[in-house]
Amino acid sequence: MRHARAGKKLGRDSAHRKALYSNLAGALIEHGRIKTTVTKAKAVKPLAEQMITLGRRGDLHARRQATSFLRSRDVVHKLFAEVAPGFKDRPGGYTRIVKIGPRAGDSAEMAYLELVGEELVARETRTPVAETHVAPEVPEELEQAPAEEPEVPEELDAGADEGADEGDDGAGDADKPE
Repeated sequence: MRHARAGKKLGRDSAHRKALYSNLAGALIEHGRIKTTVTKAKAVKPLAEQMITLGRRGDLHARRQATSFLRSRDVVHKLFAEVAPGFKDRPGGYTRIVKIGPRAGDSAEMAYLELVGEELVARETRTPVAETHVAPEVPEELEQAPAEEPEVPEELDAGADEGADEGDDGAGDADKPE
């Protein structure tokens, strides 16, 4: 039984899960926003906020703790130099999860995990089928007069009428006199 066992396993062993959390948190710090599944976003959010809290502390021990989790000096430098100072007056809640709907391939619920300082992402909505097949309006300048029927030469036109009367299809021969 899983009594008092918090957190999701995400179908991975512990080393793979720890690497996933580290990579997702590092990508969030580096880019400001990541697109992932809702479950992964909910799992990574507290860890990313802990890293920002370490960045707000700013001392050597906090930098070493962040480096041991994120495993990238460049990401830790950006965290301590750019990201964390932007949250110095904020007591918590540095990230948000914005749900954006199901993924096309497997219908997994997707979301943006983003830093609060970033611009809010509008939800992607699917357009109804009826709206996608509406013909666009054509400006009057581009409208053309209806096309006229092409002229058929008389010899071709007369031959078409004669061929219609004669025929060896066998149907209706009983009505014709010999």
